[in-house]
Amino acid sequence: MGGGSYSRKKGARSKIKKYKRKTWLCNRARDTDQIQDEIEESQVTGVPADKFEFDDELPGGGQFYCVETGQHFADAKALADHKKSRYYKRRCKELKEEKYTQEEAERAAGMTKEKLPPAHGAMKT
Repeated sequence: MGGGSYSRKKGARSKIKKYKRKTWLCNRARDTDQIQDEIEESQVTGVPADKFEFDDELPGGGQFYCVETGQHFADAKALADHKKSRYYKRRCKELKEEKYTQEEAERAAGMTKEKLPPAHGAMKT
């Protein structure tokens, strides 16, 4: 008879590929492009991006939101401490950079449609 203890070792689940992928996706931060779009949209509409209606599901009722990192906090002190952190400062620096566009990606891949001059000069007839 078993002693009621769990038969697997403590770190056994970390080797399972599906488990790793699932936990990584749950805790993944929002991309900078998404946050930049959200900030631009709030500037166009005039509604601040950090204002939410009260929601019991979110930490702090959704009232303490950091736009730059896309995270909700339980109270104002936690939000203030977060804004002093290295992660927040790095994220703000990333958001100041220009957005990476599809045109820029194509240019980097060498898919441009630039007109080149003829290699041997113009042909005369």
